[in-house]
Amino acid sequence: MQGTLDRHIYRPADLEYAEACRTWALAAELRPAAVAFPRSRAEAAVMIRLATSEGLRVAPLGTGHNAYPFGDLSDTVLVRTDLLNSYQADTEAGIARVGAGAIWGPLVDMLGEHGLAALHGSAPDTGIVGYTLGGGVSWYGRALGLASNAVTAVELITADGSFVRTDEIHDPQLFWALRGGGAGNFGLVTAVEFQLERLRTAYAGMLVWDLREAGRVLPRWVEWTAEAPDAVTTAYRQVQYPLVPQFPEQLRGRNLVIIDGAVIGDDREAERLLAPLRALEPKLDTFRRVPARALSRLHHDPEGPSSGGVRSALLRELPPAAVGQLLEVTAGSSLVVTAELRQLGGALGRPAPGGGVLNRIDGQFLLLAGGVRVGPQAERTIFDQDRTIDAMEPWTNGRNYLSFTQHSVDPSTGFDPGAWQSLLQIRKRVDPFGVLRANHEVPIT
Repeated sequence: MQGTLDRHIYRPADLEYAEACRTWALAAELRPAAVAFPRSRAEAAVMIRLATSEGLRVAPLGTGHNAYPFGDLSDTVLVRTDLLNSYQADTEAGIARVGAGAIWGPLVDMLGEHGLAALHGSAPDTGIVGYTLGGGVSWYGRALGLASNAVTAVELITADGSFVRTDEIHDPQLFWALRGGGAGNFGLVTAVEFQLERLRTAYAGMLVWDLREAGRVLPRWVEWTAEAPDAVTTAYRQVQYPLVPQFPEQLRGRNLVIIDGAVIGDDREAERLLAPLRALEPKLDTFRRVPARALSRLHHDPEGPSSGGVRSALLRELPPAAVGQLLEVTAGSSLVVTAELRQLGGALGRPAPGGGVLNRIDGQFLLLAGGVRVGPQAERTIFDQDRTIDAMEPWTNGRNYLSFTQHSVDPSTGFDPGAWQSLLQIRKRVDPFGVLRANHEVPIT
């Protein structure tokens, strides 16, 4: 994005302002008081001080995958961390350190050369810091837990412009809050460090059917997940792929049912686990032993800026009535182009010793309803997304996974009640005047 931007602060009167405001989420219309691109943590501190001297707030932002909930930013400087994009790995210690502008693709590729893997997201251009400090559900999640619990240190600029490095020893309360409490509530994060996994390969891929087979495949997958061990993490999708070259030829322009995922284990065990799903005779089966680095593109999420957006819900269960309801609401003329269920449970659902504020995800499935949010059908798309989520309300648990919550909600629904009260106290301590602004903001009380 910085290719045509040659300065580092942009205001509404500048010709480049509109481009400076553009994030990965093209349908998010952000109009801040100014946009700033610090080149170092020292510049980030200066920009925070400049903003506060003008009576403005500060909203740190990486790639902007979840920029939708920000709302009115007319009193806020949007501080883009794109240029803080360093990548380092201590392969002996198994620790990575990345800047706030780093994305997953380059790091996953670099680690793969050393037989290492991170708990990365399902798209290579997702920002590492936002994904990780928001929780982080990876293809290894049911076996290895949330990515936020693998964080070993966070470096940030606080609301008064001070640099802080926090870990289990240095301000452990703040360290706890950052791991799951988001990247923008407690400071402008400049870098994170996290533990890596010594994992060279995984048994991974996708099983594909025509969309007409959804009524046969979904009930069986839900039954299968109830018995699946922690070693396997999968997702179920009903997808209407557009006829565009960004997608593989075997998917392009087709309406499909897909089960994709990864198994940590040997080939024999993986094949045994997948046998009940393969018995449904998919038209395409790509599951095989692959390099761990291949998993960052397993999901075939579109790379680059997108006009898409999702609505989401955490489901406590999916009994037959819920399965039938989901099949019914996603059938017909819905503009929901992707209805997806991500398999939770396992280590994702168990408290991790020494973990952060989002120590586990309360739910068995994460439901996503995705669609295109620009153009003449944008309103109808959002209506159909809401209709899909609302139809599943009897099986939700009243909680939200905020990293996939792309609209304004009560942020307390992302946390256990006791943890939320602690977050409120920590936010008030580190930012008593409410300088910082996150997409899902922990308020100053």
